[in-house]
Amino acid sequence: MAREITAEELAMLDEKVARARVAADIIATYDEPYLNRLCQAVAAELYNMKVWAPLCDEAVDETRLGDKVTKRNKRNKIKLILRECLRSKSVGIIEEDPAKGLVKYAKPIGVIATLVPTTNPCLTPAGQIIYAIKARDVLICSPHPRAKNVTNKCIQIIRDVLVREGAPADIIQGIDQPSIAVSQELMKRCDLVIATGGRPMVKAAYSSGTPAYGSGAGNATVIIDDTCNTPERIAEAAMNSRISKCSDFGSGCSCDGNLVIHESVYDDFVKALEAEGAYLANEEEAEKLKAVMWDEEGHRLPDTVAISAVKLAEKAGFSISEDRKFIAVTGGGIGQIGKEYLFSSEKLTTLLALFKYEGEFENALDMMRAIFEVGGKGHSCGIYSFNDDHIHRLGMAAPVSRIMVRQPNNKGNSGSPTNGMPPTSSMGCGTWGGNIVSENITLKHYMNTTWVARPIASDMPADTELFGEFFIDGMDEE
Repeated sequence: MAREITAEELAMLDEKVARARVAADIIATYDEPYLNRLCQAVAAELYNMKVWAPLCDEAVDETRLGDKVTKRNKRNKIKLILRECLRSKSVGIIEEDPAKGLVKYAKPIGVIATLVPTTNPCLTPAGQIIYAIKARDVLICSPHPRAKNVTNKCIQIIRDVLVREGAPADIIQGIDQPSIAVSQELMKRCDLVIATGGRPMVKAAYSSGTPAYGSGAGNATVIIDDTCNTPERIAEAAMNSRISKCSDFGSGCSCDGNLVIHESVYDDFVKALEAEGAYLANEEEAEKLKAVMWDEEGHRLPDTVAISAVKLAEKAGFSISEDRKFIAVTGGGIGQIGKEYLFSSEKLTTLLALFKYEGEFENALDMMRAIFEVGGKGHSCGIYSFNDDHIHRLGMAAPVSRIMVRQPNNKGNSGSPTNGMPPTSSMGCGTWGGNIVSENITLKHYMNTTWVARPIASDMPADTELFGEFFIDGMDEE
């Protein structure tokens, strides 16, 4: 249970919100070219590897989560978000539909409270502030206590850029000493909450009484069907799995967790995974892994989250060679999927579960459904297939908000130069995942919209057309 908030903390929040309101009044007057310039200035500063690399190193050192090398690659999301903002309008008229007589005007939301996850302590505020600036909003960030120093350092870098460009530093602020009590009080005082992180955080945001966007838990599952049947396709699919599994030591909710592989390609695919750096654990090693990853009640233990495969094996009591990038365990078939089978739940580390399906593609869909009943419903899945019917059937059946086809989930879900997904670091998971939207949280979610409707010619079909076979002659008569 959260402790009571102190008088000093209340005073601190009073001051921060007051300063945010002043900054919000100022940024609301900015025109589109100046907003674009501010977005470019902030994005360029953070994208600069001389700035970004030390932040990545400090994030890993402070949180003890993730990988310093692959965390650097996350800066590419900053470029994608900037691209999206520069291609969009956020001041005045943003959309017109003459046929319907509609004109839409963008308006700022105001002060946004954002809850920053420990797994992305710099990327989340970096991406959010670019969207916020473009939408003429201001942010107050509540870092994860385990990442407060590096998050606030990132925020200070942004503040310095804003001042240099003639804008108020208080367009973004951070909480120096975050806590549950402070975050709860902050959320009550703002106009919108964006909660990126675990379900308790999202639930707290929805319970704050303030409108909120949240994200759900992941358990990314990829189907490898029987069209992955040439050496080139098998190699590409295995590479995609390695990329998605190993990014930041599997800390992201989009990182591959489960592969559902057709029996006809299973053995060759496992060999390809080993060529990509997988270590295939035997039954005894799998039990040891289970013991250090989950407690007796099935709760994920924190000490093995987002660590290297070598360290994960070491904690489990066995050793693997230094060139192994991730560990694969054989999950079995559909009979080994369920809440009591822990390898079918979210892993959040460098471990991948392999499941084999036999026969028809519907059997793969059954396994996919069973896995999402364990966890991750609403988030994402993927498929490596060249069969459009299989892709369509997965699209019809999967209880998720996004499906990646022949690409790494962790690269594609939140937007990529090679797909059309809207770039973000916050992903809504629909009502499946306890969220209000089933899409990526992007610029449109940072804006209020005013609809102006002009009269048009009447658009109402005849009653006979509208009601069809249910039309009754004289149905307007009393």
